[in-house]
Formats: sequence, structure tokens, C-alpha cells
Amino acid sequence: MTIPDFQTLMLPVLRASADGEVRIGEVVDRLSDDMALTDEERLQLLPSGKQTTFSNRVNWAKSYLGKAGLVDLTRRAHFVISEEGRKVLANPPDRITIKYLEQFEAFRDFRAGSTETGGDEVVVSSTDGEGDILTPDEVMRQAHKEVQDALADALLQRLRSGTPAFFEKVVVNLLIAMGYGGSNADISTALVGKSGDGGVDGVIDQDPLGLDRIYVQAKRYADGNTVGSGAIRDFFGSLDDFKAAKGLFVTTSTFTTSAKGTASRLSKRIVLIDGKSLAKLMIRHNVGCRTVETLELKKEDDDFFE
Repeated sequence: MTIPDFQTLMLPVLRASADGEVRIGEVVDRLSDDMALTDEERLQLLPSGKQTTFSNRVNWAKSYLGKAGLVDLTRRAHFVISEEGRKVLANPPDRITIKYLEQFEAFRDFRAGSTETGGDEVVVSSTDGEGDILTPDEVMRQAHKEVQDALADALLQRLRSGTPAFFEKVVVNLLIAMGYGGSNADISTALVGKSGDGGVDGVIDQDPLGLDRIYVQAKRYADGNTVGSGAIRDFFGSLDDFKAAKGLFVTTSTFTTSAKGTASRLSKRIVLIDGKSLAKLMIRHNVGCRTVETLELKKEDDDFFE
């Protein structure tokens, strides 16, 4: 099964607190077993890498139940069912949803305050007709991914519309931004692409001392014009001419399956970077883009209130 959304988890979380005070971590473990989650589902992490997706959704389910007054927060990471919550379990619905919680005044007040401050939830379509509501942090992550994907597409379009020389310069700039070549790396000396360059567009030190070097081939291709195995073998031959042990082949398009297989079988280490991977690296290292706004996600510091 897929990991349940946080609405689906609200009724199980409420039931888990019916016998007295419970710790949220114990509820996460209990529901993981009850729902027969696989090890992969139990261990799936949020993009932050600091919390599992399932634990995050259980915590949000508990939080929304608290906003409706169905559970009371007792002490750090613990909660207990309220009298209002017991009334719900006396005649439980098939599923507790945001719509169901709107019957409770405390939750309506919370929603009204959330809307006034611009924090209302976003509804995305679903097959059950009700709509699955993402947790607020999932909404932010989804929106962030959409912005990043759009930026990646825009960067690739700019690279494809530029000259081959400009593309070679971008690739070397990216390597320098990633820390290759040392703090005094000089892009003018790293760029070697020209007539008779032997099939190598750039040479950059792998470390500040120049103990090893990376040889670069940069192919500015249109989308759909894939790089085949022949280009990989040609690059391999160029590396041989330079007595190089490793190389980096970067393109704005993609590599064929044959090209990937050829690169993996050759005696020299050749790393392949396609257009999508290139754009992601450019965004991560602020090459060709810049940060215009930073949003911070914060949570309460439990240690402070001990």
C-alpha cells in the first residue's frame, strides 16, 4: 500500500489515544504495524532527511485533531483523547477529514485564523471525489518542486539557444562552483575547446594541488538529439591521447542506453551528465540563477519547554 495521507490517519490516531495518554512515537510505530507498511514505506524520508514521511503525517493528523479539540496535548510528545474526542468515537465516521472537522467550533476558529494569515491548505484532486489535502509542509515542498522544475527547463532553453563556446564556459563555471580546481581556479586556462582540441573542451584540476585532472567534453544538443555510443568512444580516444584516467561528458540533451552501457564498460572512468542533471546542479550551486527569496520552516523547541 502507499503511505496514507494525513486525513486518512486522523481516525486511527484518535483511536490510538482512546485508552489514555500516549506518546506520538509509539503511535507512529503502532500504526505502521496496523497498516502493514513495508520497510521501504516506514523508512521513506522527507526531502529534509530529518523525519520519515509517515511520522510527519501522523504528527500532522494529531495536530489537526488538537485544533478541533478532539485530543489534548499533555506533555512533551504526548497527548490524550478529550471528551469531545470520545463522543466522536462513540459514533465514528468512516474517515475523519478536514470537512468533518469543520463541525467543531475550535477548528473553524483555527481555519479562520489560518486564512487571515495566508496559511490555508491547498486541495489537490483525487480519485475519491473528496480531494486529498496535503499537509502544509507538503504543499510548500510541492510548490518548491514545481518552481525548481520550471527553472530547470528555463535554464536548459537558455543553454540550448546559446553558442557551443558559451555552453563550455558554463560547464567549467559549474565545476569551479562545485569546488573543483581550488579557490584560485582560472576559467580561461580551464577552457581548451577550439579547433584541433582533440575532442576535449575543458581541463580542470580535481583538487587544489592539481594532483589529478578532469577532462571535459560538452555537447550542446537540442532536445531529442541524443548522444550515442559513438560519441562516448570518441571521447574515450581523446582521453587516451591526453593520457587521462577520467572524463566528464556533459550534454543539454540525453544519452542513449547504448551510450550509458558503453561508458560503464570502458576502462577509463567517464561520468555522464544529461540535461536534467545539469540543470539541477546549476540550481544547487547557483550557476545561471540566484536566490530571490528564502522561506524558513520552523517548529517548536521541545527542549526549551522542559
